[in-house]
Amino acid sequence: MPVMSPLPIADHLVLPAEDLSMRAVRSSGPGGQNVNKVASKVELRFDLSGTRVLSEEIKERVRALFPNRLDALGKLYVVSQKTRDQHKNFEDARDKLRRIVLAALRRDPPRVATKPKASAKRRRVADKRHVAMKKASRGRIDD
Repeated sequence: MPVMSPLPIADHLVLPAEDLSMRAVRSSGPGGQNVNKVASKVELRFDLSGTRVLSEEIKERVRALFPNRLDALGKLYVVSQKTRDQHKNFEDARDKLRRIVLAALRRDPPRVATKPKASAKRRRVADKRHVAMKKASRGRIDD
């Protein structure tokens, strides 16, 4: 079983090993007869609510972005069963967790409200008039 070590996320952020826990279980993926004997699927949990390395703002962003990956205890749950090798699945699960935290760290720039240009307003009103005249001309013609 792979040894749990700290998980570097960015230059300034490392998730401590004590906030991570891993469990290996039998995989449902490829493996032939081996699938019934070897626990190659990896379940990685990160104690999101108990960690001190992330601010409350980042924790809330993780909860908002990935609500289906949280369990009842507030732990972030990541699974990997991509390969037949437990160590490769462990590294894949760590990479998935790294990408989740990076996604929460990334902030979208605030939207700047803009006004439509005068030419766009004129074009919109002209198109409305055109459609209104077209519909008005579809009525019954009186003799």
